[in-house]
Formats: sequence, C-alpha cells, structure tokens
Amino acid sequence: MKITVCDKEYNLEDKVSNILDALVYIKKYKNHTLAFRSGCKSGVCGSCAIRVNGVEQLACKTKVNNNDTVEPLKNSKVIKDLIVNLDMQEKFLIQSKAFLEQNSYTTITQDDEKLIDKESNCILCNSCFSSCPVYEYDKNFKGPFALTRVYRYIEDKKESSKKQKLDTIQQSGIWSCTLCGNCNMVCPSGIDIKGDIIKLRNISIQNGYSDPTFNNSFGLDFL
Repeated sequence: MKITVCDKEYNLEDKVSNILDALVYIKKYKNHTLAFRSGCKSGVCGSCAIRVNGVEQLACKTKVNNNDTVEPLKNSKVIKDLIVNLDMQEKFLIQSKAFLEQNSYTTITQDDEKLIDKESNCILCNSCFSSCPVYEYDKNFKGPFALTRVYRYIEDKKESSKKQKLDTIQQSGIWSCTLCGNCNMVCPSGIDIKGDIIKLRNISIQNGYSDPTFNNSFGLDFL
C-alpha cells in the first residue's frame, strides 16, 4: 500500500488501518522528522484534523486506502508538515464573545440542554475553517465554528449577555457567509453550522439588525 504525505510517497504495511496509524508508522520506520498532531485517538479532541484526498478528516477516524494523499489543513500557516498554526481559534472566539459572559443563574432543564447539545459538541478541529471559501478570501471572517458557538450561547438560558454577542457577528460574520454548506459536510461532530448561521440571521433581524451588504447594494449608505 502506498500513500503520499506532504508530497512524499511512502510504502506501508497492510496492517495499518487508519490514517493516524499510517502517520505513526511513517514516523517510526520511514521519516523520523514527520510532524503531525494527535491526542485522544478516538475522534474527540480534534487534534489530528488533516485533509485526505482534498477533504477535511480526522486522521484517527479515517480508513487508509491505497494511493491516499494526506495534506495539512488549508487557510492556516503551516508550521511543519501537517501541523498548522491555530492562533485564529482564540482570536475569533474572543472577538465573537463565544463563551459564557454573564451567568443568569437560571434553572436549566433537560429540554434546555437539548437546544444547545449539538453545538456543544464542537471539538475545535478547524476542519470547517479549512473548507470555508469565505475565510480563504477574507481572513477577518469570524468563520464557522465561532459563529456556531455564538449561536450555542445565545440559545443558552444561562447567558444573560446576548445582545453583545449579536453585535459582534454583524460585521465579517453571519452576513458574509455564502451558506455553501462546506462546513456541514466536513464537521466530524455533525453540527448543522449552516443552519445555525441562518438562525443567527433570523435572530438578528428580530432584534433590529439587517444585512449591511444588502443596504449598500441599493445605495442606502447615506441612511
């Protein structure tokens, strides 16, 4: 079996089952300098996110096949081999206030938890950012996982500071998204990120916001 990792071809033993196993095998027997991230090895931590044949995947959950091509995530600076810089994670989460700011100390029911259960499963693997054509073009775009996390906290009854979160996602946020759905297709947690962004648009409109690009397209800048 052969696979290509960062433009280098390697022969593997047939007993290697997934991409992460293949990377470990290569590092141990073929190329001691090969650099990649891994953590839990069970699809929970998101550390091993890479691209396989051009599609974002978790290395530990992706079966290895003959002639696979393994590359680092896109839209981030490559530090070495399959390791990319993830500094924008903290940057966009802080800019979007995608965290609990003011605890309302409201009693939470199981039904309340279900409303944000899916979004709470985001593992920050950055697959959505890698697949996002808007972020590829505009590095100020707050991006998929930051926006879906904003939605998670806006729907969280414990959060009493929701207006401020809506303020942060109007520019280079929900209205910049093209709703292409790439983020949904590559999310290992199965989060409907596109749906969350649509919901955030509806919530924004209900709270008096509007699409700034829509206004500008009709020459209403002077209003």
